[in-house]
Amino acid sequence: MFKKILIANRGEIALRIQRACREMGIKAVMVYSEADRDAKYVRLADEAVCIGPPPSGQSYLNMPAIISAAEVTDSEAIHPGYGFLSENADFAERVEQSGFKFIGPSPESIRLMGDKVSAKQAMIRAGVPCVPGSEGALPDDAVVIKRTAKAIGYPVIIKAAGGGGGRGMRVVHTEAALLHAVQTTKAEAGAAFGNPEVYMEKFLQNPRHIEIQIMADQHRNAVYLHERDCSMQRRHQKVIEEAPAPGIPRRLIERIGDRCATACKKIGYRGAGTFEFLYENGEFYFIEMNTRVQVEHPVTEWITGIDIVRTQIAVAYGEKLPFTQRQIQLRGHAIECRINAEDPYKFTPSPGRITTWHAPGGPGVRVDSHVYANYFVPSNYDSMIGKLIVHGDTREQALARMRTALAETVVEGIQTNIPLHRELMVDANFEAGGTNIHYLEEWLAQRQR
Repeated sequence: MFKKILIANRGEIALRIQRACREMGIKAVMVYSEADRDAKYVRLADEAVCIGPPPSGQSYLNMPAIISAAEVTDSEAIHPGYGFLSENADFAERVEQSGFKFIGPSPESIRLMGDKVSAKQAMIRAGVPCVPGSEGALPDDAVVIKRTAKAIGYPVIIKAAGGGGGRGMRVVHTEAALLHAVQTTKAEAGAAFGNPEVYMEKFLQNPRHIEIQIMADQHRNAVYLHERDCSMQRRHQKVIEEAPAPGIPRRLIERIGDRCATACKKIGYRGAGTFEFLYENGEFYFIEMNTRVQVEHPVTEWITGIDIVRTQIAVAYGEKLPFTQRQIQLRGHAIECRINAEDPYKFTPSPGRITTWHAPGGPGVRVDSHVYANYFVPSNYDSMIGKLIVHGDTREQALARMRTALAETVVEGIQTNIPLHRELMVDANFEAGGTNIHYLEEWLAQRQR
């Protein structure tokens, strides 16, 4: 096994990976920006290297600085976490070329699945159902664009081939608005992602967001670790995740899960990954694959008993998966609330010093967070300061435990979205299960009237 791993990330995921390393007897090297000098995981690290000033472009996105830190600390592998460089094929390539193991898929897999057009084509070849849409990237020919939209049927959605995180998308309801939407999205995509290619898909009206967690090794073994429901979103950003998805027959999950695992074998995928689908009227439609560990991985860990981060590290080292599909059992229900430093209803960021931090406890309660009393939340990064995850034998028990855990949680000195979560946990429609991806935004709009 590796003796030393460099963790190229920050926040709660950096601490999560560090803990997995400690369990496995691996030394953890932390890189950090000047803004994160006092972070818990930096103080707990076996070694720590400052790689630059607060802006992420000069620190956590600085490839030469990260690779240099791995060299000077004699690290053997680099774990990118999520966000930042985790899905950057050039970074994965440079890591491998510098003599280190990249704890994630191959650069080729990241490139294939990072481009939404090539990813969709690969999934069609592998038998994974996709949203009806254009064959590939849209051409410059206005006649072809209009003909494509007419064949798909309005409304359609224009998407950037290199997009992600809810950016680079535009819904079009009429032919009159089509060409302008395509040109605008192309310009935005070129500026934001360095790739002006866009493609077109049918815009589903009321889908749920269901994702399949997979794990694969380099020996062509691949399994699926059941599903997650991530439909509670605002501006395409997930707020609450749960597993399993309420109300979807197991036979449908097993069928789509098998197809995802088969697709991984066909493309030679290695490591953790997530197939994201829109689900409507009993049908799954592939939208993209995330080639990294997800923020919401703890809910899957709880319902399967599998440590996803430890498994990532083991398969990167070259080990075979320690379980087969038949050995993966479904155990109860788990729910995760993302805790953000922001106004709970206006969503404006709320950086600053946390004067009081009291985390909840009790049976079936897990808190993944790097913060503590007197910790200063910097303004330079994402507003998420932690995740509150609960598990119960049933969804009803999990909901009850989440309500109790949220009531116990105290964060003072800054604003957080905990009040929003407390309200949602007693919302009748959320309690019933199966809300679609538009539900939260509609709920917020009604609340503000």
